[in-house]
Amino acid sequence: MSSSPRPTVLCLASFFKGNRFLQRLHEEGCYVILITSDKFKNEEWARQYIHEFHSVASFEDRNALLLGAAWLFRERRIDRIVALDDFDVEVGAALREHFRIPGMGDSASRFFRDKLAMRMKAQELGIRVPRFTSVFHHADVAKFLSEVPAPWLIKPRSEASAVGIKKLKTAEEAWATLHELGDRQSFHVLEQMIPGDLYHVDSLTQDGKIVFAEVGHYGRPLLEVAHEGGIYMTRTQRRDSKEAKMLTEMNAQVLQGFGLRRGASHTEFIIGRDDGLPYFIETSARVGGANIAETVEAATGVNLWSEWAKLEIEGEGYAYKPPQTRQEFGGVIISLARDEYPDTSSFNEPEVVDRLKKKHHIGLVVRAPKAERVEELLEKYLQRIAQEFHASLPAPSKSTS
Repeated sequence: MSSSPRPTVLCLASFFKGNRFLQRLHEEGCYVILITSDKFKNEEWARQYIHEFHSVASFEDRNALLLGAAWLFRERRIDRIVALDDFDVEVGAALREHFRIPGMGDSASRFFRDKLAMRMKAQELGIRVPRFTSVFHHADVAKFLSEVPAPWLIKPRSEASAVGIKKLKTAEEAWATLHELGDRQSFHVLEQMIPGDLYHVDSLTQDGKIVFAEVGHYGRPLLEVAHEGGIYMTRTQRRDSKEAKMLTEMNAQVLQGFGLRRGASHTEFIIGRDDGLPYFIETSARVGGANIAETVEAATGVNLWSEWAKLEIEGEGYAYKPPQTRQEFGGVIISLARDEYPDTSSFNEPEVVDRLKKKHHIGLVVRAPKAERVEELLEKYLQRIAQEFHASLPAPSKSTS
């Protein structure tokens, strides 16, 4: 650890997540302040690593949050502001702008929260995206619906994962949906639905360069899981596959083009079933949820939360090298469960390295030296969970930690 004074870091977490981030800050000698929402203040936060713990009624009241942060500033100098969840990225940017703290500001944060801004910037950079239109001018919408084959997706511009997304099959259905949205129309984007396989790239960036990246492959499209119910699953993509190489390069093009200077990111792509081409779907300036971080750590030994904290502490110019200790394969499977706390002791294979601890959920993280073994276990567990544990309700979003 450097002999220079360690920074005071204000962490924003409207959801319960990021304990490993807080732990690393504390271990590196930082003064750690956490602001969360009242709804999650009684969760199992790693309070032994937090010097000051505060909660607010809602992160939606940005002015109240700003005034609270200003009150904190009166007694101490805050050096970093970090948003731990997707929903906090814009709030964190607004606070940095107000207090003139280095890091992502309002304009840059749009590319990591606003799906319309993402698509427009990607298109400007020459990155392939599904055909889309803003929902501002109805003549543009009509032109889009007449030129782009159905089905289409209407998406909230600033939600995470599959939240609020609706599949539209006809022009009549599309116009009816817009009518229902009323004055909220402009907060959505309309795009072509590309059939294909959904992938994610989870990476770390330092000084605008990717210093670590892992590609994962979802079991079922998250839209299907979220809307139809089912079992969520993802696993490490073979690192020597053409898909991994293609998406690693495209991820770097996205993040560098969008201006991410430092931190963790979770970016999603679809590889089209009909043309085999990759399409950029969305990105974020945070660690992926739904136990993706645990899966990456199982496969590589790299904890994204902990390494992100190190990057934030050291700042620009730090010669970062990730502690990559292995090149194995990981996978995770999660489902809503009938029992409040399902007994997973019968899943006793040595490859099981982590178990989800959450009411009415069952989740397992596995690790193996070979991708085939991970696939074998996930398929086996998929059948068992569906028969013995599964509750036929919508699955959790990626915002769960």
